[in-house]
Amino acid sequence: MAKEINIRRGIDWVTVLLYLALVLIGWFNIYAAVYKPEEFMTIFSLSHNAGRQLMFLGLAVFLVIFILFIDYKVYDSFAYIFYGAMIVLLIATIFIGSDVKGSKSWIKLGSFSLQPAEFAKLVTALALSKYLSSQTVNLKKFSDLIKALALVFIPPIIIILQKETGSALTFAIFLIVLYREGLPGIYPALSLSFVVLLILSLLFSKWYILLGIVAFAVFFYFVILNKRDRKRQNVINIGAIVLLFSTFTMGVDFFVNKVLQPHQQRRIKILVDPDADPLGAGWNVTQSKIAIGSGGFIGKGYLNGTQTKFNFVPEQSTDFIFCTIGEEWGFIGSLVLIGLFLALLARLLYLAELQRDKFARVYGYCVASIIFFHLLVNIGMTIGLMPVIGIPLPLISYGGSSLWSFTILIFVFLKLDAHRSYKV
Repeated sequence: MAKEINIRRGIDWVTVLLYLALVLIGWFNIYAAVYKPEEFMTIFSLSHNAGRQLMFLGLAVFLVIFILFIDYKVYDSFAYIFYGAMIVLLIATIFIGSDVKGSKSWIKLGSFSLQPAEFAKLVTALALSKYLSSQTVNLKKFSDLIKALALVFIPPIIIILQKETGSALTFAIFLIVLYREGLPGIYPALSLSFVVLLILSLLFSKWYILLGIVAFAVFFYFVILNKRDRKRQNVINIGAIVLLFSTFTMGVDFFVNKVLQPHQQRRIKILVDPDADPLGAGWNVTQSKIAIGSGGFIGKGYLNGTQTKFNFVPEQSTDFIFCTIGEEWGFIGSLVLIGLFLALLARLLYLAELQRDKFARVYGYCVASIIFFHLLVNIGMTIGLMPVIGIPLPLISYGGSSLWSFTILIFVFLKLDAHRSYKV
């Protein structure tokens, strides 16, 4: 009984309240997305997504109770075992998974489907936290860095083989965690440079970009670099980076046209030129922006969204749920939702910095980073600033796998944080 009292006193209720606010907002807006005024349908009916989401929420409550009342040491002690089991499950999914819209990332469980890729982020966060919490690990050592990167990127490689590129891209956010734990700044800088080069390569001729790379290298060497640093080794280093950037730029066309699937190519082209195929690949984004824009400052009112009611935006209760909020609640409602997410992220980071145990601190940063990536990309793709890669809005979008994975992510951290406050 003492342990139960400690949990109740130690858990961070601010985070719990933010979690509850977000899942309730999600549930009500899922109902708004599927609501048809000409049909009698209550929010509790299992015949539509809102009713099923309520059922998923009920199971999420049991998950929370289970997480909070098992020994917190389980998450640290069994992190590698969880990770290994997930790798096996991800590989098995390639062979036994159901084909859903060209992706074999779903496992059928009776009338429901489970997506292991959603839970892979959780076990990767645990395994990475376990590894980085070791006293002997130093990310400035190349061997330790390679091991950390292997832990991060093995799951997304398998997920890509399932043709679920959107979920795989989420794992890139773990670079923020590695940087927080001592990764030299050159690596995040190079990663950001590659992203910029990719965008520029899609917008401009590669020859202009190559010329720009060389010009910037010359400018950096003669203007930015001090005279005492203009040594042969630095010339070699700059030359190597120029060669690396140039090779990457030349390879973008091959990657887009030969590696990406046709539907992924169309999404990239729509991002660059939204008007290229307004009735085809660009339909989702175009209708999404119309729906959000039509909401104006205060919105059309709950259950009064016309774009929603006439099904102009596909996947409006899942990947494009933000359209419903933008249309029915307007700019004010959208701002409130984003504000709640930012408050949740700020709270998670605040609690992470309070941790005395390194495992808990690293895990807290993993949780905040994953939520931030989903928030950024999901909202970005609904307003046409990001490619449509099909990742859910945390705790808001319809889906059991997404809801449960984010619930476990958050409450495992709250369990670890509650232990910090135990008075025994």
